[in-house]
Amino acid sequence: MDRYQSFARSGLGRFVVGKLGLPNPHPLRRHSPDEPPLNGPVLIGGGGRLVDAVSAVVKSMGLDLASGHDGAARDERYGALVFDASGIDSVERLRELHEFFQPVIRSLGPCGRVVVFGTPPEQAESQIAQRALEGFTRSVGKELKRGGTAQLVYVEPGGEGAIESTVRFLLSGRSAYVSGQVVRIGSADVEAPADWDRPLAGKVALVTGAARGIGAAIAEVLGRDGATAVCLDVPAQGDELSAVANRVGGTALQLDITAPDAPARIVEHLVQRHGGVDVVVHNAGITRDRTLGRMDAGRWDAVVAVNLASQERVNEALLAADALRPNGRVVGVSSIAGIAGNVGQTNYATTKAGVIGMVDSLSRRVAGRATVNAVAPGFIETKMTAAVPLVIREAGRRMNSLAQGGLPVDVAEAIAWFAHPASAGVNGNVVRVCGQSLLGA
Repeated sequence: MDRYQSFARSGLGRFVVGKLGLPNPHPLRRHSPDEPPLNGPVLIGGGGRLVDAVSAVVKSMGLDLASGHDGAARDERYGALVFDASGIDSVERLRELHEFFQPVIRSLGPCGRVVVFGTPPEQAESQIAQRALEGFTRSVGKELKRGGTAQLVYVEPGGEGAIESTVRFLLSGRSAYVSGQVVRIGSADVEAPADWDRPLAGKVALVTGAARGIGAAIAEVLGRDGATAVCLDVPAQGDELSAVANRVGGTALQLDITAPDAPARIVEHLVQRHGGVDVVVHNAGITRDRTLGRMDAGRWDAVVAVNLASQERVNEALLAADALRPNGRVVGVSSIAGIAGNVGQTNYATTKAGVIGMVDSLSRRVAGRATVNAVAPGFIETKMTAAVPLVIREAGRRMNSLAQGGLPVDVAEAIAWFAHPASAGVNGNVVRVCGQSLLGA
């Protein structure tokens, strides 16, 4: 429980926080099926090739399109500010960012969204100008208050029809704890779901480490979206695992994922019971923390075996048996520790950086057959982080643009976006779910 956030929202807390200039975490607006995706209309600007496609998605979401830069004059709060910078072909034209955002940025409502669209720099007429968008977007994310977030989406030419799942994710409470990220979308044949509220209906999803915490949340969100979740964890967590599987209407598979025969048993279960698998989420992970000089070989080997080697072995077994169905999804769980490093976690950070390497290599290998992406969580409120010493825990919560920890559901929502059948163009991405942590890139 984040007692500081509760205090900061009280009458006395608001006074103290304001006087001392302390972090002021705003309650985040997360996804609710009973509420619209955003509070307020969407203002779209820019003159690139994506304006029409983005506008069409916004309308299909039931959101209103604002007209003109008169929000401040009307005392209106925008739900999102979206700018298509894909056509910016010179450094001089970067001024268009200032011309669009400067008059309206202070009219962005609580938990509002800023999304900039661009062209991958290596495919753009001006690589310099398109690469510059990253610095702009990340800085905007750090300037926003009251739970606002900012993202950059690079869409390669020909990928205009593959943006809908990403736009829906970013312009909603599903992305509440994602900010300052760069997403790449390629051209792809998109499988639009019959029902956008249950896009995974008829799909089978394997979730490892599903007995509790983030893994349980992943199973719940994928189940909510219609998938049959195969929940895997070690036999010692059998009771908790069965409870999760029953809650989400899935099945439980008790198995030590590091066992020599684990990949074969997983393939056998998925093929015999379900005819294959559509989504594979590699969430199983452990920590065995010690500074390097005090770390024995057993701690090193255990973390590598669970967090990284098991993923590689399972992937190879699934591909060899052709158990991953067409338009399949493989999602890894990395960590900001794999990007920025962390004291006392050389083993853990090694494996989490290795997950990013898996995304880089496997996404190219299976392109056109499946997508491979990863999330990299920051400070997430779980039983594990609740046991962290108070000072370290508070630093972890506050050292991000949103000044608070995330929830397991935040990680799960990002994974559900990767798992979406319409996310065929989202391949090879590593997206941090960290509230735009101040650590790392």
